[in-house]
Parts: sequence; structure tokens; C-alpha cells
Amino acid sequence: MVNVCASQIVDLVKDELPLHQDQTLFLSDDVKTGLVLVDVINGFCTVGAGNLAPREPNKQISAMVEESVRLSRVFCEKKWPILAFLDTHHPAKPEHPYPPHCLIGTDESNLVPSLQWLEKESNVTIRRKYCIDGFLGSIEEDRSNIFEDWVKTNKLKAILVVGICTDICVFDFVASTLSAKNRGFSLL
Repeated sequence: MVNVCASQIVDLVKDELPLHQDQTLFLSDDVKTGLVLVDVINGFCTVGAGNLAPREPNKQISAMVEESVRLSRVFCEKKWPILAFLDTHHPAKPEHPYPPHCLIGTDESNLVPSLQWLEKESNVTIRRKYCIDGFLGSIEEDRSNIFEDWVKTNKLKAILVVGICTDICVFDFVASTLSAKNRGFSLL
């Protein structure tokens, strides 16, 4: 059994992520970068909007939404690509162990009001993922992958991932993406 300490895991993740590791993020025209928004939707961010939404205002969620809006504006001004994943579920396909949430056709599964303008932007791709993991949720019936196609079409060399549920949805997406890259899929 391999004994790996937490600091080694953090170092490994830092080595694999194509982002600057200091407190300041520098976005450069020299590196083609895409923004991935994970589940910045009413069902997780808007007070009282559903079973997994905050029950009262939350400073951490508000700050994440504000930063998502700020980054989205920067990317749209530069016409850089954005991919927004929306957690959306069919009522007949529960997502255990979680209670029903973000059901298809409800406002829970839509972007928060401050990001709904993205729906009209030509550089934005919106994907309802129908599962926790956006990478897996990007797989089509013909086995193509919307996320992989987005990376290739936009010739991305780096992605910046932000969103809610960093310990579940964001983590799963990043872990699957890094795993696919390490398995030889031509991503970044």
C-alpha cells in the first residue's frame, strides 16, 4: 500500500493544473484559455431556490457568484470561450444520496440571474450535464464528448474552472479531465 500525504497530493495537483500558483491569476493572450463554469445555478446558489440551495444569504456563495460573473465578463470582452455546465436531473433518475434537486424544466437548473446574459453570447457553450461530473455529462450517444470537442475546436492550452460544490461537482470534473488527459485523450 502506498502512503501518500496530503501535501504530496496538493503538489501533484499544482504540477498538473495549467494555472499560476500564486494568489493572482494572470490571463494572457499568449495562452489560449477557456473558462468552465460548474453549476453556478439557482438550485445551488440562490436563496430558497430548491432542496440544495442556501436557506439564507451566504457570503462564500455570493463571492463565488460575483467572481464567476467578473471572469465571465472578462472572457466575453476578449471573445474567449466559456463552457457552462448546468446540473439538471430527470425526476425518474434520482441522484443518490442527494434529495431531488435541479429537476429538468425547473428554474433550479438555470443559471443564476446575474449570469443569464451568457445565454446570448456567441462565445458561450451551455451544457446540461444530467449527472455530477461534467466530463461524463459531456458524452453524447455517439460517444463523442462535447467538452473534448470544445477544447479542440477552440485550440485551448489551459482551462480555468470555477463553480459551486467544489468538493463534488468541480472536483469530479477536474479529476475526470486530468485522468482522461493522463490516459492519452488529446485534451490540453
